[in-house]
Amino acid sequence: MKILVLGGCGIQGRTALYDLASDAEISEIICADIQFDELSKIETFTDMGKITTAKIDAQNKSDLLNLYKKVDVVIDLLPKDFKTHVNEAALEAKVPVVNTNYMYDIKTLDKKAKEAGITIMPECGLDPGIDLVICGDAQTRFDSLSMIKSYCGGFTEKKACTNPMNYKLSWIWRGVLSSTMREGRIIRDRQIIEIPSAIQHDDAFVHAIEFPNLGTLEAIPNGDAVFFTDRMGLTETIVNTGRYSLRWPGWSAFWRPLKELGFLSKDPVKGLAGTVSPMDFMDKHLGPQLAYQDDEKDLVAMINIFEGIKDNKKMRFTSSMLIERDLETGIMAMSKGVGYTAAIAARMIVRGDIKEKGVLSPLNHIPVEKFMNELKKRGIQIKEETTILEE
Repeated sequence: MKILVLGGCGIQGRTALYDLASDAEISEIICADIQFDELSKIETFTDMGKITTAKIDAQNKSDLLNLYKKVDVVIDLLPKDFKTHVNEAALEAKVPVVNTNYMYDIKTLDKKAKEAGITIMPECGLDPGIDLVICGDAQTRFDSLSMIKSYCGGFTEKKACTNPMNYKLSWIWRGVLSSTMREGRIIRDRQIIEIPSAIQHDDAFVHAIEFPNLGTLEAIPNGDAVFFTDRMGLTETIVNTGRYSLRWPGWSAFWRPLKELGFLSKDPVKGLAGTVSPMDFMDKHLGPQLAYQDDEKDLVAMINIFEGIKDNKKMRFTSSMLIERDLETGIMAMSKGVGYTAAIAARMIVRGDIKEKGVLSPLNHIPVEKFMNELKKRGIQIKEETTILEE
């Protein structure tokens, strides 16, 4: 088996390389990126003999095609801006692709992928990714669903809470900033509620949740929950649903006034030389201050809660997951959730565990039991609890 990892030197990419290199069935891994200095961070614990490097321009189709033709599957860990180039090359080379970005408009792409006889699997990371596998599986456990609440977040362990945000970086800081300006939709008492980015952190939409072994966390609306109930065929019948980011308490209180004062605006600041925006300043000024020390762990907490009817009884099904950084290798919890998931799905496609062609989704197309077993092998355990609710 031969695999190409686009963006292989990023934090998730390096984790995918480490995971793939340990697989006896994989003979070659091509790490494609624009520079390779960061590979030194995994050299001491990774079989580097399987890994070759290729410098590419991901907007250049010929660069992509030359590499696609050498492999059985592509793992795309590039920013979402490159998805069109990545997918067009996949169609031409007739090579399957797994990526971790949110689903996009797929009608035309799905048809083309089926005609090319390939699989394209977006949303195959942590969130979206693992959560969608859980949601798709949970739907099969109920006769009808009335509630889906999906929570996930990456943040510091308590001893690493050494700044006013109680937060440090396990992924791109600008992405974190952008997520604090994300519009959302939830369903509350059967009504679709639009949440503009300006009020995302208001008290009306933020709530506390208890997480096993961590205590109280803050839940902030994270994107469009209705997008997923639409795909599950549940929007017309679901009573309550929402997708939420998790942070230590105080996150919203920190960001609410800064947003009101325009510190996340992308418009250049008038009166200053150049075209620097408040967002640019926040990115460059705060990002370097939020690095983890070698002895500090990041955590990823995920909890999904479902309520509905099974055999004429009201039932609640809860799944929870906690991932911690590996201090021996330095691999971050966040990159485990993303990199491992993408690497597992890519192998499933090549091995034939996933046979369907077209644009697929972890909601419906990843074999649940096999996937959960693969996570467990990597130290990621999903805990489940089912409760019959009193009338």
